[in-house]
Amino acid sequence: MVQLVDTYVSEAYGATLGSSSLPMPTMMEKLKDWVFELIVFGLKQARSCIFAGSFFFLLFVSKYLPLGELARYDFLFIAAVLLQVILYLAKIETWDEVKTIFLFHLIGFALETFKTHPAVGSWSYPEPGFFTIGTVPLFAGFMYAAVGSYLAQSWRIMKTELQEFPPYSWTLALCAAIYINFFTNYFIPDLRLILIPAVFLLFARTTVYFTVIREKRHMPLALAFCLIAFFIWIAENISTFYGAWQYPDQVHIWNVVSTNKITSWFLLVIISFIIVAYLKHYKSAHVARA
Repeated sequence: MVQLVDTYVSEAYGATLGSSSLPMPTMMEKLKDWVFELIVFGLKQARSCIFAGSFFFLLFVSKYLPLGELARYDFLFIAAVLLQVILYLAKIETWDEVKTIFLFHLIGFALETFKTHPAVGSWSYPEPGFFTIGTVPLFAGFMYAAVGSYLAQSWRIMKTELQEFPPYSWTLALCAAIYINFFTNYFIPDLRLILIPAVFLLFARTTVYFTVIREKRHMPLALAFCLIAFFIWIAENISTFYGAWQYPDQVHIWNVVSTNKITSWFLLVIISFIIVAYLKHYKSAHVARA
C-alpha cells in the first residue's frame, strides 16, 4: 500500500509539488493539497496499524464465530501467531520488527501476570482457554505487541526523525521507573503524578518529524504520546465491550473504561516508544559502523 501511494504521489504531484517555477497556488489548490496529504497520512497510518488493526478485528469477529470446542481465547492466540507469520513472510514486517514485537509481548505478559493475580485483581479474563499461564491467556501479550508493532511500522513508513531527544541513559531510566511503578503502585502510593510531569519536562524540547508526501511535518513528541494514548483508550473501550477482558466495574454490566486509564496508556506508550527509538538508533549506528 505504501509503495502504491508513494508511486501515485510521485506521478500525480511530481511536476507540481515543490516546484519553484510555478505560480503561487490559490487557496483552493492549497486546500486540495492539504486534503490529499491528509488522505495519504490516513492511508499510511492504516498501513502502520496492519497488525494492530488485524488483531483488533479478530477480537471483534471472534465474539460471533462458531468456534465449536475451540475456546475464543485460544482462537485469538493461534490467529495472532499465524497473523504474525503471514506478515513476516509477506515482507510487510521485517525480522527486526518481529523481534521488537516479541519483546513487547514479554513486557506486557509480565505486567498482565501481576495485574490479573487474584490478590491484585486490576482486571481479569472471564473466559476459559488452554493456552494460558496462570491467570493470563497467551493472546494478551499480543495486545502490547500491537502497540509496539504500530510504533515500529510508523517509524519506518513515516520516515520518523527526532530532534532534541534526551540522552538515552535518562530515557531508559524513565522507562524503568514507569514500568516498576506499574507493579509497586499496589504496595506504595502511585507515583504517576511525579512521572507524568517528569515526562513533559524531559521531552519539553523534543520534536518528532515525519514525512507524509514530501514536506516534513512535525509536532511536540509529548503531544504524540497523548494522541496515541487516547486512541488506545478508545480501542480498549471497544475491546472490553466485546468481552476481550474486563475491569472490576464491568463484571455485571459494561461501563466505559475510566479516563484514568489514559494516563496508564500514556506511560506505557512512552516505554514502547523509547524502546523502539533505542533499537532504531542502535541499528542505525550498527549499520553506519559496518
